[in-house]
Amino acid sequence: MTVPHPTRRSPITRRRVLQGAAVAAGTAAMPMLARAQSGTPSDTLRIGFVSPRSGPLALFGEGDGYVLDLVRRHTAAGVPAGGKAVKLEFIAKDTQSNPVRAAAVAKELINADKVDFVLSTSTPETVNPVADACEAAGVPALSTTSPWEAFYFGRGAKPGEPSPFKWTYHFCFGVGNFAKLYTDQWSKVATNRKVGMLLPADADGNAIRGLLMPALHKAGFTVFDAGPYQNGMTDFSAQIAAFKKEGIEIFNTFPFPPDFAVFWRQAAQRGLAQQTKIVQMAKAGLFAVELEALGQLGHGLHAGAYWHKSFPFNSPATGLSCAQLAEGYEKASGKPWQQQLGATASLFDAALAAVRGAVNPKDRAALAASMARLKTETAVGDIDFTSGPVPNCAPTGLVGVQWLRGKGGGNKFGIEIVSNADHPKVPVTAQMTAYSLKA
Repeated sequence: MTVPHPTRRSPITRRRVLQGAAVAAGTAAMPMLARAQSGTPSDTLRIGFVSPRSGPLALFGEGDGYVLDLVRRHTAAGVPAGGKAVKLEFIAKDTQSNPVRAAAVAKELINADKVDFVLSTSTPETVNPVADACEAAGVPALSTTSPWEAFYFGRGAKPGEPSPFKWTYHFCFGVGNFAKLYTDQWSKVATNRKVGMLLPADADGNAIRGLLMPALHKAGFTVFDAGPYQNGMTDFSAQIAAFKKEGIEIFNTFPFPPDFAVFWRQAAQRGLAQQTKIVQMAKAGLFAVELEALGQLGHGLHAGAYWHKSFPFNSPATGLSCAQLAEGYEKASGKPWQQQLGATASLFDAALAAVRGAVNPKDRAALAASMARLKTETAVGDIDFTSGPVPNCAPTGLVGVQWLRGKGGGNKFGIEIVSNADHPKVPVTAQMTAYSLKA
């Protein structure tokens, strides 16, 4: 919204998250399917997979290796396409959470590894530069886990004009999903309806500022924007003072995970956390390790989730239900399940459905055409590229969640679904409560 760690984990610090892993995991993955002796390279569909496995966004990529291994095993005999079983080879690359490197590894996949198809996931900092490289090279690409507006408009498309993209497709929630979710979720706790927004100067922040804030105003909330800030900022005293002065009781933010931890500790020191009743995170607050690092400050924080182990869907690419996917990851890694597991699984679900739907998946135009008409089940729910909201994009749903200490056993954090207005097929698992931090 994951490289296995030992069961006993050392605390996650801001410095450690910013530095990321010492070695990028899975820079070049082994082929999932051994080529038959009579086969040739042209018999195999080569698929590149790009995600952040190290750096400040590393939490998003923490489970990607696990999911990829599941996909390899489940499709070891190939997938049916064009009247035959097509063999698959996956090559994984780490962006190190750097947009420049994301573009570079995409070009490496295209020019050196000669891939036929590129997949990417996790925030505009990953998917946008990868998509741009693929669009320029005429290579089919599919991505997820970034608001679709940041992917579509953030890459130069204009409202009301034809799509400028021929090769790149994306499915994910959008700003409209946040508006629907927040309007419902925030109605579950009594507040003065004053919202403080902390938005970075990046693609996510720009999309939210331009689209979500007007929607919240229309829904009857008073919204105060503290102004854009640079990712990696270490002193939020001015923003905190402004939020206190405005009397906000709902706080909403879309930061890099390390930045939220810095902000919320300072908010507690300066009294803002004590006056806030709803603390709504996006981009940050998606993973249990973040909450555990905050300790008591993390109890009761709210977020939107794009996947949960209680989702009543299956992942065709792994052959598992959502509950089985979460359980298997916990057993294999010794760590709590996390929502990017399902999102990454859904990326492979959609990608393999596109391969199966292509007359000849080795033909770039045929594969792109298959994505354009794609309707399929995934771990995050059904996706449909034929119904918009804009060309090249398909929407998915969000649920409102709340982090509760002790739900994961002892002092560990668990996540409960408290709002499903934007994704009604998903069951609610708990009643939402106000954030409460005593001074």
